Amino acid sequence: MALETIILIIALPVTGIIGYAVRAYLGRIKLNSAEAKSHRIIKDAVKEAENKRKELLLEAKDQLLKEKNVFEKEVRERRQEVQVSEKRLVQKEELIDRKVDQIEKQEKIIKLKDQEQVEKEEELRKEFERHRKELERISGMTSDEAKTILLKNLENEVRFESSKIINKIEEEARRIADKKSKEIIISAIQRNASDYTSETTITTVSLPSDEMKGRIIGREGRNIRTLENLTGVDMIIDDTPEVVVISGFDPVRREVARLSLERLIQNGRIHPARIEEVVARVTKEIDEMMLEEGEKASYQLGIPGFNKDALQYIGKLKFRSSYGQNVLSHSIDVANLAGIMAGELKLDVGLAKRAGLLHDIGKGSVVEGEGAHALVGSEMAKQFGENEKCVNAIASHHNDKDPESFEAVLVQVADAISASRPGARRESLDTYLKRLENLENIATTFKGVEKCFAIQAGRELRVIVDNQLVSDERANDMAREIATKIESELKYPGIIRVTLIREKRVVEYAK
Repeated sequence: MALETIILIIALPVTGIIGYAVRAYLGRIKLNSAEAKSHRIIKDAVKEAENKRKELLLEAKDQLLKEKNVFEKEVRERRQEVQVSEKRLVQKEELIDRKVDQIEKQEKIIKLKDQEQVEKEEELRKEFERHRKELERISGMTSDEAKTILLKNLENEVRFESSKIINKIEEEARRIADKKSKEIIISAIQRNASDYTSETTITTVSLPSDEMKGRIIGREGRNIRTLENLTGVDMIIDDTPEVVVISGFDPVRREVARLSLERLIQNGRIHPARIEEVVARVTKEIDEMMLEEGEKASYQLGIPGFNKDALQYIGKLKFRSSYGQNVLSHSIDVANLAGIMAGELKLDVGLAKRAGLLHDIGKGSVVEGEGAHALVGSEMAKQFGENEKCVNAIASHHNDKDPESFEAVLVQVADAISASRPGARRESLDTYLKRLENLENIATTFKGVEKCFAIQAGRELRVIVDNQLVSDERANDMAREIATKIESELKYPGIIRVTLIREKRVVEYAK
C-alpha cells in the first residue's frame, strides 16, 4: 500500500507537467489571447497537484508509521519468544551439565567399585584356593571327587523325595482301587452263590453179603486182577463187613470201577469175559456223561464254540476234586465270578468266562504227564484252538507265567475267591497247618537258612538265607537240595515252587 502511494505521488507531478506541455503547445497554436488563461490554469493545476502530492505523502507517512508500529510489535513479540526459548535452552543446558557431572562422578565411583570388586574377587579366589587345598589335605580327596560325592548325595536326596511323592500317589490310588475292587468282588460273590460236592480218593461199594467178596476175588484172584487191570485202580477187600474199597488217584477210573462192580454184583455173573464187557460199556457211558457235563457247563455259562475234545475234558473235571472241592463246580464258579467282574470293569466277559472255565482243565490230565496243571492246561487249550489271551490266562492263574491281560488277572482273583471262601475246601485247618509246618521244617534243616515261609496255600516255599553263610553258587545248590528233599519226604498235589532269597541289607539310624 505504501509503494502505491509513493508511485501516485510521483506520477501526479509528471502528469501535470505533461498536461502543461500539451496545453502550452496547443495554446501556441490557439490565439495568444488564451495564453494568460492557460498560464492560470496550469498554475492552478500545479498548485492543486502539489497539494495533492503533500496529502498523499502525509497519508503514505501515516501508513508507513502504522506498518512500522505493527512490525516493531511483531519483532518485540518474536524477541520475547526467542528470549524465553533461549532461557529454557540455558536451563536445559545447565541441567544437562549437572547430569553429566553426576554421571562422571558415578562412573568414577563405579570404576572404583569395579576395581575394589576385582581385588576382592582375587582375594576370595586366593582364599578359596587356600581353603580348597586345606580341605583336600584334610579329607584326602580332590575337588572333583568331592563334587562327585556331593552330586551323588543330592541325587539320592532327590530320589528319596520323589519316591515319597510317588508312594503317596500310589497309596492314594491303591486305597481307591482297593475300595472299588472290594465292591466288585462282593457284588460278584452275591450274584454267584453255588453249592459244592466233595470227592475223595477212595470210593466204597456196598455188598449184599460177605459171600460176594469171594466171587469178586475169583479163583486164584483172576476176577479182581482183571477188574484192577482194566480200570487201573486198587480194590481193597479186607475184614470190613459187606464193603469193598476202591482206591485210585484218577477219579474217572474210580468211577468206572465203581459202576462196573455194582453192575457185576447186580447181575451176579462175575468172570473175566463178563468183566471186560461191563467195563467197556461203562467206560463208553462215562465218556458220554463227561461230554454231556461239558456241554451242560458250556450252555449254563453261555460260552459256545468249544470243540468235542475240550467239552470232554471239561466234563472230566466232574470226577476230579482238589482239597475236597469238586473241580468242575469250582471252574464254573470261577467262570461266573470272572465274568461278573469283567462286566463291572467293561472288559471282555466272554474271554473271562472262557478262561475261568478252562483254567483248571489241566487237572484232568496232569497225572498222565509232568508239570504244573496250569502249564499243562494252557498247552491243552492251545491244542483246542483257544486264542493267545485265553491260553495265557490259564497258564498264569498260579503265576507260572506273567499275566498279559486284565482278564487273566481276573481269573487269578476269581480262582482265589472260589478256593478260599469258607466251606469251599474240606481240608481241616489242623491238617493244612501241619502240611505247611512240615514244608517249612524241611527248609530250616539246611545250614544258613534264616527264615522260611510257605505261601500260596503251600504251593510255594520262600527261603531267606544269610548272605554271609551262603554264597551265590551255594544258593543254587541249596534250592535244588530243598526241592529234592521235599519230593522225597512229603506227599502233596501238584508242584511246589522253591524260591531262595539271598540279599544284603545295610541299616543306619538317624538320631
